[in-house]
Amino acid sequence: MGGRRFLKALAVTGLVFVACFIAILGLLVVAERGQWAVAGGRVALVEVQGLILSAEQVVRELEEHLEDPAIRAVVVRVESPGGVVGPSQEIHDAIGRVRAKQKPVVVSMGAVAASGGYYLAVAADHIVANPGTLTGSIGVLMQLAEIEGLLKKVGVHFEVIKAGRHKDVGNFARPMTPEERAILQALLDDMYDQFVTAVATGRRLDRATVLELADGRIYSGRRAKDLGLVDSLGGLEDAVRVAGRLAGIPGKPHLVRPRRAFHFTDLADWLGSRTALGAFLPGPGVLATWPLLGATKLPLYLME
Repeated sequence: MGGRRFLKALAVTGLVFVACFIAILGLLVVAERGQWAVAGGRVALVEVQGLILSAEQVVRELEEHLEDPAIRAVVVRVESPGGVVGPSQEIHDAIGRVRAKQKPVVVSMGAVAASGGYYLAVAADHIVANPGTLTGSIGVLMQLAEIEGLLKKVGVHFEVIKAGRHKDVGNFARPMTPEERAILQALLDDMYDQFVTAVATGRRLDRATVLELADGRIYSGRRAKDLGLVDSLGGLEDAVRVAGRLAGIPGKPHLVRPRRAFHFTDLADWLGSRTALGAFLPGPGVLATWPLLGATKLPLYLME
């Protein structure tokens, strides 16, 4: 009888120990991601990834950091070939509001930070790019298909009923008229002017200088630095150090990464990278690679 009680007590003790061990490791993972950093020494990380089709999530994170007194500076990591004009401008303006609160904002450019990705970057206090980063692509593009000949071959005919003479501008079922082309060109010229103004203002460059660079071409990070489009060369850690210095944080700043739901795989990754258990635990299971097609067609993603 006594042996059974001993084994039962031993089993319960073991379960409690394992539960506490997992809980402590979980807390360490959360703390390491920056959620419980020492107040006053934190730099927040905000990520802009992929095509910029919506600004909601990024703007929300920037607004949260703007109101958080423990966040002294923000690093915006940009991995984007560009996107839509409006959302790029929303993020650009949100970065300006963070700076207005006397919180420095540093942009860290990854593999690609071009077009709309560069538009939002110019609102920052400091831009850090890798020497091989693809950036620039200052311009605006609109592509419209015209397949009237194909439709005739297959016997398809479109009837358009409209109220407003130019309501169907860009209709792919007929050729564009000279008047419609002039309307769309004026639209793009206006957006282009806004882009050039944002670059000239944000980078403190003469407008004529920006116009010489704003022909839609892309630049390497190293070339962009020579041209004054970025401030320094380096990676994410360099950007964090710059943000800490601008915010007056002594020593190495504690980076607050974007919050996300905790999964068991996170614990496995943490254990695998920091303990001998890594030899027995699976990796994250996802390998992210940058699509070359997107990189080679950067100007097409500019600001549609």
